[in-house]
Amino acid sequence: MTKKVLILAGDAVESLEIYYPYFRCLEEGYETTIAAGSPKKLHTVVHDFIGWETYTEKEGYQIEATASFDEVKPADYDALIIPGGRAPEHIRLNEHVPRIVSHFFETNKPVGAVCHAAQVLTTVKEHLKGREMTAYIACKPEVEAAGARYIEESNHTDGNLISGHAWPDMPGVMKQFIKQVNAS
Repeated sequence: MTKKVLILAGDAVESLEIYYPYFRCLEEGYETTIAAGSPKKLHTVVHDFIGWETYTEKEGYQIEATASFDEVKPADYDALIIPGGRAPEHIRLNEHVPRIVSHFFETNKPVGAVCHAAQVLTTVKEHLKGREMTAYIACKPEVEAAGARYIEESNHTDGNLISGHAWPDMPGVMKQFIKQVNAS
């Protein structure tokens, strides 16, 4: 039976943090759905680290979201990916996102969370209490406010939660994510 992966995104999702896992999942033969507030072409952004105190941002490629959050039935999926960028700051406000994300923790299905995905996870604090994860350093306060312990390493796995700092860490995140999806 084909594994099914759900990716939660919105406009200003980081390009490599959505394209890398999307293509990697397709390469594995997983049926992969990108969901957003509504089905549409999403505008991605390219974040780079060029010596500034923070990252820079440029427009990236567009990618198609084929499902809306309100129609997602999380029980239909074997795993979840939440990419970063600026999308998490606004998709976390969608009333359906906490329900979707909670399902994956309640059923112990793999959850890949990169960079600013920690902002989405603040909507399900009950599932982060006492856990460990990493994220982009600017999200350390969100990780800790959600009750998790922030880990300095660029990749970290705590049970079903696979986390990474940013797009340069996608190979490590996806290696562990795919290992868990294939084992489930």
